[in-house]
Amino acid sequence: MTKLVVLKFGDGGFDQGFTVTLQIGEESDRPSTEITGKLPPCPDMLLYYTRWQSTYLQLGNGYRLDADKIQVTNVSITQDCHELAHTLRLRFNNWLQAQEFRPLREKWLEKLQPTDEIRVILQSENSHLQRLPWHIWDLLERYPKAEIALSSPSYELVHKRRTPNPSVNILAIVGNSQGINTQADQAMLQNFPNADVSFLVEPQRKELTDYLWGRSWDILFFAGHSSSQGHDGIGRIYLNKTDSLSIGELKYALKQAIERGLQLAIFNSCDGLGLAKELADLNIPQIIVMREPVPDQVAQEFLKYFIQSFASGESLYQAVRHARERLQGLEDRFPCATWLPVICQNPAQVPLTWDELAEPLTQPIFNDVPPVPKQRGLKKVALSSLLVTAVVCGLRFLGVLQTSELQAYDQMMRSRPDEGPDPRILIVTIDDEDLANQRRNGESLKGTSISEKSLTQLLTKLSQYQPKAIGLDIYRDFPAEQPDLISQLKQTDNLIGVCKGSDTTANIKGIEPPPEIPRERQGFSDFVHDADGVVRRHLLFMNQETASLCSAPYAFSTQLAFLYLSSLGIESKFTSEEATKNLQVGNIVLHRLSSRTGAYQGIDANGGQILLNYRASRKIAEQVTLTQILNSPINPNAIKDRIILVGVVARGDFPDYWGTPYGSRLDEQMPGVMVQAHMVSQILSAVLDRRSLLTVWMPGLEVVWIGSWAALGGFLAWRWRLFSKLALAVGVSSSVLYFMSLSLLVWGFWVPFVPSALSLVSTVTVVTIQNRRVGSKE
Repeated sequence: MTKLVVLKFGDGGFDQGFTVTLQIGEESDRPSTEITGKLPPCPDMLLYYTRWQSTYLQLGNGYRLDADKIQVTNVSITQDCHELAHTLRLRFNNWLQAQEFRPLREKWLEKLQPTDEIRVILQSENSHLQRLPWHIWDLLERYPKAEIALSSPSYELVHKRRTPNPSVNILAIVGNSQGINTQADQAMLQNFPNADVSFLVEPQRKELTDYLWGRSWDILFFAGHSSSQGHDGIGRIYLNKTDSLSIGELKYALKQAIERGLQLAIFNSCDGLGLAKELADLNIPQIIVMREPVPDQVAQEFLKYFIQSFASGESLYQAVRHARERLQGLEDRFPCATWLPVICQNPAQVPLTWDELAEPLTQPIFNDVPPVPKQRGLKKVALSSLLVTAVVCGLRFLGVLQTSELQAYDQMMRSRPDEGPDPRILIVTIDDEDLANQRRNGESLKGTSISEKSLTQLLTKLSQYQPKAIGLDIYRDFPAEQPDLISQLKQTDNLIGVCKGSDTTANIKGIEPPPEIPRERQGFSDFVHDADGVVRRHLLFMNQETASLCSAPYAFSTQLAFLYLSSLGIESKFTSEEATKNLQVGNIVLHRLSSRTGAYQGIDANGGQILLNYRASRKIAEQVTLTQILNSPINPNAIKDRIILVGVVARGDFPDYWGTPYGSRLDEQMPGVMVQAHMVSQILSAVLDRRSLLTVWMPGLEVVWIGSWAALGGFLAWRWRLFSKLALAVGVSSSVLYFMSLSLLVWGFWVPFVPSALSLVSTVTVVTIQNRRVGSKE
């Protein structure tokens, strides 16, 4: 799928610098990544550009400017133009490698692969910034399938009523051609396959206006003289030897053409950025112009190469890039020819391919298919819906859809509204700086992350402020040496220590708990992660292996929640049903996962596992580092009556990081102590706040849900035969399905989104094929 990259330039200038926002995402989707940086001041950039431009204009290569402005010089300054272009390239790339801009560059390299097809949109009101040759950016040149386009920060989607045409309608305007050869342009336009080209040669203003109003055009083409004039760079096209027009003087006719489906304007003429700016104000989807005066032969060769690429099936951006790069063969006579063509884009629109423009020739218009008798059609819809439902549910039962279901689940978890941090929890983190401070103070860590001296000080300081519970999420499988610490570990009744259960698959017998902490104040720290390494389940209790070094029956998070709730008079017990043996805390029953819960088809769900309903918050709880809490005054209210979690967030000597729905890549993983905080918060919130636990529907109800969306897909395909209307209906239905699934997840129900979406689209496809076959037979 095509990647969409947007570079937004905020207020500023070459004297002050620019703020820049980089957005990266999939085509037709919200950006998945956004980062803001800055380009430093570079006042001499305009000077380098102006020197190159001045030399380029002195070449006098038969430009398609206003005929009165054409000049020809016999002085060869080609070498000077090449040298100034080289200097501009170096200075431009040095500017884009500035330290302030580097985070954006690194994020680009991290998120995008050289094999990706990438549309890059540069949004800025600064006309000088837009004139710079952005295609020579060394970062873009690393990506052979990337092309950049210009855009204004102000735009909107035009809800056009594009009607299917039997061919691609092209209005070709051939304006004043004094001194240039536009016959070649006309001949090449005839090479477009499946195209109906209407030529207007040196038209009068009224004739052009009537044509624009008269038909639904897909492409508008202009060849002839043009220029950008005045302080605001207003673009003008020269219709004939006496008349010229600005885009503003064609505003209403062009607006009508855009609303009726005009997709692309090509101005194979000079100095077209002024034209593009005014057309962009009308929200035309795409425009191709020449940023500087263009030699006659360069304009013709570009058009030829573009037609070849675009009509052969390449995307608009790839066709422009290939045509632009092929102009390099002319640069011995026409320096910087590859710098001239540029796309101007309405970011609200997705460029159509040539096949999509010629859609009626490759796909029947479903309106013209003879209608299927109503009763027979509905029976086929019902049968198709049942068949698709059975196939999808079978695939789901076999686990084929499991990966995609879990990915959709993660996306929805990230999309929930923010709940804010849990005020009942405080996390004391041990980061790399805390480890370094302990070593600088000569404290021995003994293979763990906190020295006996620091741990003693920490427990002493925490205890005096009366927390409800203290969770030490740090392995200490060796006896303490300092008498004060031994006493603290034994006598702190609200302290929970950790151990790790055995792993029979890896023949690991686990990790012992701190020997000073009695068994009733121990909890295992084991997590259950899925095949993709993501923790989505919460293990509450389990029967430890006989040979395990950890005998704790309850999880670390469960023990902390028990301590907190018991202080409020809320007790925990197991339900009486021996077969299920669910844990009940107060009035809340934590229902265990079965072996076939939701997307977990065939996944081992032994032990007391529930789905982990992560708290929807950027920060699960307040945090303070070990150094801060030991060396700084503490607000008693920050500790009193809270659960204090102590754990490691350092990535150096003691990495404890886990993949979660919020990210599974190394730089996105969550520290183990934060995952524990989410688990503790889940139990407390369910019991005290009545926050929903995650559950799934009964299998029968899930089948009905999936079947309902299959039936809807069948109805849509039966109701609408026109492809554009059907595609819109399917898109709206899919969006409704997503937001319903997201809303249900917020309320605590994980419903099958991917199987339902697959059923919807599959039934639409099946019924549509049936309609076409019936129509062809009749």
